[in-house]
Amino acid sequence: MAIASNYAIGKDNDLLWHIPNDLKRFKKLTENHFIVMGKRTYYSLPKRPLPNRTSLIITDIADEKIDDCLMAYSIGDAVSKMDGEKENFVIGGGSIYKQFMPLANKLYITRVHKEFDADTFFPEISLDDWELVYSMDIENDDKNEFNYSFEEYVRKTN
Repeated sequence: MAIASNYAIGKDNDLLWHIPNDLKRFKKLTENHFIVMGKRTYYSLPKRPLPNRTSLIITDIADEKIDDCLMAYSIGDAVSKMDGEKENFVIGGGSIYKQFMPLANKLYITRVHKEFDADTFFPEISLDDWELVYSMDIENDDKNEFNYSFEEYVRKTN
């Protein structure tokens, strides 16, 4: 997930920025894996379903179907349908992130070093619960007017 300094992730069901390096990283990480999302996030994608991934869509409308996607009708249902052999990637939106945060073991974050006006936010990443295990700063990206970092967090074990 790409998040701003103020944890902003979107406005009006759209992204707040376009970072080609982040999109390349997202594609590399998620290809040949499950991507889990809410229905509005699915419909906000530029290409549906994203190629070379299994789309698992969460909806609260019983028996709703979306062509070429797996459907889940609750968070528990989604978890039961995920691939138990590989990483599964939750890709939004805000409510879905909030519900999956207690279940996640790893976070792949693109930290945008700027605040944005938004209506959707990512849950706060508490360093009491998460350990930063990787960080790479990207400065002077000629496609963006801000710096950003690629980060990876793992859940701390108590």
